[in-house]
Amino acid sequence: MEPSVFLQCLFEFLGTFVMILLGVGVCACTSLTKSKGQGGGWVVVTLAWGLAVMCGVLIAGPYTGAHLNPAVSIGLAAAGKFSWALVVPYIISQILGAFLAAVAIYYFYKDHFDLTVDTDTKLGVFATIPAIENMKRNFLSEVIGTFVLVLVILFMSGEGNTSEVGLGSIGALPVALLVMVIGMSLGGTTGYAINPARDFGPRLAHAFLPIKGKGSSKWRYVWVPIMGPIIGAVFAALVYWGCTLCGA
Repeated sequence: MEPSVFLQCLFEFLGTFVMILLGVGVCACTSLTKSKGQGGGWVVVTLAWGLAVMCGVLIAGPYTGAHLNPAVSIGLAAAGKFSWALVVPYIISQILGAFLAAVAIYYFYKDHFDLTVDTDTKLGVFATIPAIENMKRNFLSEVIGTFVLVLVILFMSGEGNTSEVGLGSIGALPVALLVMVIGMSLGGTTGYAINPARDFGPRLAHAFLPIKGKGSSKWRYVWVPIMGPIIGAVFAALVYWGCTLCGA
């Protein structure tokens, strides 16, 4: 029997919460002052993010296929593999999970936030910041990164692989490796949000939390990690749809 909409949303929330708790957590661990992991570097960040996604998939996979990402939900719906009626409830659950996970990380690392002076370092724990700000190119980076993510998910959830749809369709470990390689190969420009909830929820938390000397939340940039992943996911769905027609 298919889980109720409430149960599906609950597990999207829980899966996203754990994923963002661990993902934002590694950003805090490797960047905040006097953290034992300070200076851990990009390889540590990408490995931890991949494993964070794996943990979220293990939680939500049996109930939803594990989307954990509004772009994935939209992309799968555009490809005809997910109901449009569930897209908005899933997205709300994902954003809420991401927001609360970021709040939890702030209080977990509060002493370190208090000692950290640089405002971009503090914001970088919560949200993505481009290495070089060039909105058009930053947008393209997010489009391409998410295109790869969703295209692989769609092909791996196709006939001959599995009937499931979502990050969980390719298994917890393979999706962890997929996220790692995207981060290592395509993450250097923007920090690879490839997930609107991953950026928007924690950025919202940054805006609301009483972070000492936090600086700006840089809302003028937020359209990039929101619209870039959505466009990339829809483009992936169109390519997948075209390929399946050619193979029919």
